[in-house]
Amino acid sequence: MTLGSALSLIGREALRIVLPGWCVVCRRDLPWRERVASCCGSCWAAMPAMTTSKCSSCALPLPGDSSRSPLCISCSNDPLPLGWCDAWGEYRAGLESVLHAFKFERHDFLDDPLAGLLEDVVRARGDLDFDAVVPVPMSRAKLRRRGYNQAELLARALASRLKIGCDPSLLRKTAEKETQSSLPRAARAENVRGVFGASSASTGRAILLVDDICTTGETFRACAEILLAGGAGRVCAIAVAKAT
Repeated sequence: MTLGSALSLIGREALRIVLPGWCVVCRRDLPWRERVASCCGSCWAAMPAMTTSKCSSCALPLPGDSSRSPLCISCSNDPLPLGWCDAWGEYRAGLESVLHAFKFERHDFLDDPLAGLLEDVVRARGDLDFDAVVPVPMSRAKLRRRGYNQAELLARALASRLKIGCDPSLLRKTAEKETQSSLPRAARAENVRGVFGASSASTGRAILLVDDICTTGETFRACAEILLAGGAGRVCAIAVAKAT
């Protein structure tokens, strides 16, 4: 471990000791024992997990018994180039608040609890046949502004839990365009076209992509396409939340 990494780890552990005294969801006083990082136990337990059937291509919740048609209408016409795509919960209510704090308020100590949710999903699927866990990359300019890539924190924590290597070097962002969340759904595919690059080290490898939120799935599509074009053997994807 480098000196920089060691200091970063010490800093993160110190933050765990002096976590905020209020819940990021309900904003009430945060009990020391009944808490998950900066979220109280009751709000964490109430986060909207997805318990219905999901589209196997983009993780969109599907109504009723969808066993005969595991794809949503959109993916039936144009599925993502993924072995599967999954998400733990719906991007609303408490989960939206937790992810906002994680992503924008420097609550990076939420990485391991959130990775625990992802681990539950992956293990429930029974598919651990991956050579690498890879985060959706962030541009260098955006990384400098934010200070960390929340997807990479999730990917590293999940990889540690699954005992699979995390290799962010397999995928890079080569250009910065508008933030996906600021665009209408129809414009998101074009916005991420041609902005990712894959390493030749991805050849023949089974890769699990990780991100915090999946909306249309176009970011996962763009990442998977460049990895597969570069020779990756298989690509699947998982996010903490699915925005609908």
